[in-house]
Amino acid sequence: MDTRKSLPLIALVAGLATPLASHALDFNGYMRSGVGDSSGSDSQSCFQLPGAPAKYRLGNECEQYAELGLTHDLATFNDGSVLSVEGMVALYNEYDHSPRFQGDHGWARLIQSYVKWGNVPALYNGSLWAGRRFYKRNDIHINDFYYWNQSATGFGIEDMEINGLKYSYAFSRKDSYFQDEYISRHDFNVGGFDTNPGGELEFGISYIDEPSGDDENSGWAVTLQHEQAGFLGGKNTFAVQYGEGPGTGLGYTGDTSLDNSDKSWRVVEYFDWEFSPRFTGQLSAIYQKDKRSNSADSEWISLGVRPVYAFTDTFKLVTELGHDRINTQGENRKLTKFTVAPTWSPSGPGFWNRPEFRLYYTYAVWNDAAQDAAAPGTALPDSGSFGGDRHGSNFGVQVEHWW
Repeated sequence: MDTRKSLPLIALVAGLATPLASHALDFNGYMRSGVGDSSGSDSQSCFQLPGAPAKYRLGNECEQYAELGLTHDLATFNDGSVLSVEGMVALYNEYDHSPRFQGDHGWARLIQSYVKWGNVPALYNGSLWAGRRFYKRNDIHINDFYYWNQSATGFGIEDMEINGLKYSYAFSRKDSYFQDEYISRHDFNVGGFDTNPGGELEFGISYIDEPSGDDENSGWAVTLQHEQAGFLGGKNTFAVQYGEGPGTGLGYTGDTSLDNSDKSWRVVEYFDWEFSPRFTGQLSAIYQKDKRSNSADSEWISLGVRPVYAFTDTFKLVTELGHDRINTQGENRKLTKFTVAPTWSPSGPGFWNRPEFRLYYTYAVWNDAAQDAAAPGTALPDSGSFGGDRHGSNFGVQVEHWW
């Protein structure tokens, strides 16, 4: 090697980076675990309306689940930018099965693995990233519904601040590990529009390229979202979404066999309140309409609320009421579930304080149409845990924590 030629490069890297002693390793994650039974069997069965994309989750989760992540800052440069890497594994295992996280009842996956160069002045304090990552995920907590989720395996430029607005672009080939085919998708976002005191508007558009092969199509989707801080002590979020063809995934890559005659639109409203330090909660409402040229149209309506009242700084009573309805092919499927959960919360009384240690009782009721549409192996059909009944209950214990 010609050391005279390599010395300038070594000097440049050494000049940019600060001492390694300042680099940080961060451990972050999420977990929930528990055990439960159902009134119709020795194993807990969870209630979800057939055709509904989500279910209300309190006292209605039938698995052990964990996400374990590490973030490491590799270098901090003189301009203040930071080069980092992040990885995360997820572990899933159904109740009443040995926790092997594999086979028919569990799995283990590498769900994030990416490098990021963040806070780059030349990019208007934006970031460059590449790999597989959670990206611009928006969800309703009480039913775990990620209505606008741009998670990606790809690369992008994130949150460039220009004239008070934040611009982002991402190119991806897979939404997540679970997407079977590689399909190119482009996501462009602009946020930071100040609409009123405490109010902010964000706009996003997704374009899905036409894959190679017969009967494949391109598609697109658009989302407009308004967040209002300081509303009745909390935050209100309102979003409107529309998509055509594969864009009917509305935040995900949808079915590429659909074309521009296939359309979906959705309205999302949810409100995180804090009327007082001891009375907090979340309220949600969703309406979605799917129009299909070669299959039946459908309509999904979902309403839910989770009030939390703290009797002390560490003990609170959590309840949840959720109702889902699907109208399709002349059917009107309905499911309503209610949960009550006395909860120990050692870190504080608020809605978002974790960990929580819960005792819970859940009761659900559904109609004939829901029972007839339910798939074998789920809770609702005649062959399910509750037989020909159209009601049932769960009870058990659960811990949930994030850090």
